[in-house]
Amino acid sequence: MLQLFLVPLGCPQPLVCPCRATGFTTRSDIGPARDANDPVDDRHAPPGKRTVGDQMKKNQTADDDDEDLNDTNYDEFNGYAGSLFSSGPYEKDDEEADAIYAALDKRMDERRKERREQREKEEIEKYRMERPKIQQQFSDLKRKLAEVTEEEWLSIPEVGDARNKRQRNPRYEKLTPVPDSFFAKHLQSGENHTSVDPRQTQFGGLNTPYPGGLNTPYPGGMTPGLMTPGTGELDMRKIGQARNTLMDMRLSQVSDSVSGQTVVDPKGYLTDLNSMIPTHGGDINDIKKARLLLKSVRETNPHHPPAWIASARLEEVTGKLQVARNLIMKGTEMCPKVRAAFNTISVNEDVWLEAARLQPGDTAKAVVAQAHVPNSVRLWKAAVELEEPEDARIMLSRAVECCPTSVELWLALARLETYENARKVLNKARENIPTDRHIWITAAKLEEANGNTQMVEKIIDRAITSLRANGVEINREQWIQDAEECDKAGSVATCQAIMRAVIGIGIEEEDRKHTWMEDADSCVAHNALECARAIYAYALQVFPSKKSVWLRAAYFEKNHGTRESLEALLQRAVAHCPKAEVLWLMGAKSKWLAGDVPAARSILALAFQANPNSEEIWLAAVKLESENNEYERARRLLAKARSSAPTARVFMKSVKLEWVLGNIAAAQELCEEALKHYEDFPKLWMMKGQIEEQKELVEKAREAYNQGLKKCPHSIPLWLLLSRLEEKVGQLTRARAILEKSRLKNPKNPDLWLESVRLEYRAGLKNIANTLMAKALQECPNSGILWSEAIFLEARPQRKTKSVDALKKCEHDPHVLLAVAKLFWSERKITKAREWFHRTVKIDSDLGDAWAFFYKFELQHGTEEQQEEVRKRCENAEPRHGELWCDVSKDIENWQKKIGEILVLVAAKLKNTF
Repeated sequence: MLQLFLVPLGCPQPLVCPCRATGFTTRSDIGPARDANDPVDDRHAPPGKRTVGDQMKKNQTADDDDEDLNDTNYDEFNGYAGSLFSSGPYEKDDEEADAIYAALDKRMDERRKERREQREKEEIEKYRMERPKIQQQFSDLKRKLAEVTEEEWLSIPEVGDARNKRQRNPRYEKLTPVPDSFFAKHLQSGENHTSVDPRQTQFGGLNTPYPGGLNTPYPGGMTPGLMTPGTGELDMRKIGQARNTLMDMRLSQVSDSVSGQTVVDPKGYLTDLNSMIPTHGGDINDIKKARLLLKSVRETNPHHPPAWIASARLEEVTGKLQVARNLIMKGTEMCPKVRAAFNTISVNEDVWLEAARLQPGDTAKAVVAQAHVPNSVRLWKAAVELEEPEDARIMLSRAVECCPTSVELWLALARLETYENARKVLNKARENIPTDRHIWITAAKLEEANGNTQMVEKIIDRAITSLRANGVEINREQWIQDAEECDKAGSVATCQAIMRAVIGIGIEEEDRKHTWMEDADSCVAHNALECARAIYAYALQVFPSKKSVWLRAAYFEKNHGTRESLEALLQRAVAHCPKAEVLWLMGAKSKWLAGDVPAARSILALAFQANPNSEEIWLAAVKLESENNEYERARRLLAKARSSAPTARVFMKSVKLEWVLGNIAAAQELCEEALKHYEDFPKLWMMKGQIEEQKELVEKAREAYNQGLKKCPHSIPLWLLLSRLEEKVGQLTRARAILEKSRLKNPKNPDLWLESVRLEYRAGLKNIANTLMAKALQECPNSGILWSEAIFLEARPQRKTKSVDALKKCEHDPHVLLAVAKLFWSERKITKAREWFHRTVKIDSDLGDAWAFFYKFELQHGTEEQQEEVRKRCENAEPRHGELWCDVSKDIENWQKKIGEILVLVAAKLKNTF
């Protein structure tokens, strides 16, 4: 439409000519606006396009998919924000280009990764230093609490209760019991309202013209059915009457029927009332539902025994024992017998057994007698269990006639008979059941119990032959289990005869030795020691010249037998294996420990004849003489050994003998002579240096160690001795340099790393020690001694986390287990600490340090019996290794100390500094 511009007079004309004026559109030109839910003009449009809103969404989605190439979306450096080619096809060369770019991005990220992680680590450490945890802030104060005396502790004022009076003295809701008359009165009269409902004033009252009205007390409450006359009072009266009736019945039951006086025991009465409470623990409604369900099952199928059994047990659980008895007896009448292929079998066997179980003693006997099921083994067993031994024997005699194939009944009868009758019973049992091994084993046990041990072997051999003749496969594992049961029952001859008979069945010839040793270990684990002894005896008969079998048998006798049995075995062993030095030495040691030194000497003399110039036997003879203070004889033996069988160990023992006896000059002379022949034997260099250290000649000691390291650069103890010597004289830098040099020559050695860490820690440089420990764990990630030391380098709050990491890396390392035990000990978790100490000494019984810490722990927290047990176990284990243990045991002053004495000395040196 045309728009006219009116210009006042005297004003210049506008630049735009009126004929070119722009028009505008109004609502009247295009019609009213349309809502998003209005239908479109096309009434046959498909779903999703039938409203204006659907089409608007579709257009908006299409607009979003179009590329935004507007100038506002363009940047001079980055270009367009979106992809210019998103609508184009994605081809294979595009995929290859994307993969190349991704690889480049990953490579660039890896180059910056180390610096980024280092920066993040430094930021985290800085943050933790600036904002430490409250636990870390008070850790030093917690440690200082150990210095607080009892008087200072008691003088600390009590903390007052900061709560207000209402919180300190809360008023609990008081509940007062209301008499029944109160409820009856208010149910009859109704409740009176003392206030007006605000809705009544708001809406002008609720007095509507409906019948009955809504303004009466309890609206609608007086209608028939809800409040009948006397209903409330009648219910309360019934409750009171029921209570009085129950009490009268209970009192009449316990009253004296003669005098009429009550004889109620108050305590017993209350206990009896408690016993009347059902103990099923279920809901009453559930019991009712179960009772109805079982009743339905019984009525539907009255000849189904499980229904009657379940019903009786339900009543038994709810405390209605007589109802349960009545139900089960009715079940015995309702469940019929059915006839099988050859003999009659009663379906209601379970019902009769349940009935006998629910009845008292004499009644149960009658119930079983009524069953009339002669071929039921279970019923016979139930009947026998209810009888006395003599009556049971008579009943079993009848039972085996009715059930001749029941092994249990035959064996039970044999146990109740005399020796002669038992033999007859077992013979009859073998005739009726020729395929069962238990009858033969019982016969063997019977003969052994009556002293006829020579018959045991024959019976077991005949059993194997007879069972095979009857087509029975001899199961080796089952027979070994039977032998173990005989062993536990005390039938030693029977178990040994079984082992001899079946041990070789089904075993390949090349697998015999390995399999038998495993069987012996299994028997020991099951505590069947006689079975294991029989296995070893049989194996030694088959392999009389096998040194390993003799050793296993000797160790078995040492751990589980007597000294006499061990010595008898060793005599046979050296006769068959005269070249086995360890067997001779075990025999001599057994005699020596028993105090029979001449017998030990004679054994060693025989060993010399069988093994001339044997180093082990020479040194054993020297040890025997020196331990018994026969030093001159020991010197003569060593002189003979050096002339006839010169070895580095012989020279070392010679030097040590003179050293411990105080003959330093002779020891040095022998050491120099030995080094001329065995300069690559590091222990000689160590002894030379230690002798010089003892004489406080530091320069000579340093020279000895340096010379030794030139000859033996891979001897770790030599490096450690030289480093400690420098540290001892205050040369910390030189000691550090020595350890660095040793690590270069012996890489990945945890002992050298550990000494380096401890050197810095002893010097007070804890930061350097922690850094070295981190490097050590990188180089030796599976070293238990390093992880155990790392646990206690941490602050107390972080030790548990470190111990978890250590256990992940070294789960079965004794040093880590010992560190965890010490950690629990420091936290006063006594039970857990003791458990971990047990695990440690079980995994490695040769670690003396573990025994020392265990003994120290028991001295502080255990009983005398526990302390003695640890000491005896340590003496039996005879530990030889451990840093603290070797420091004491190899000290010259303790050269004659026994294991128990060394244990006490090492434990005394330990301090709870962890």
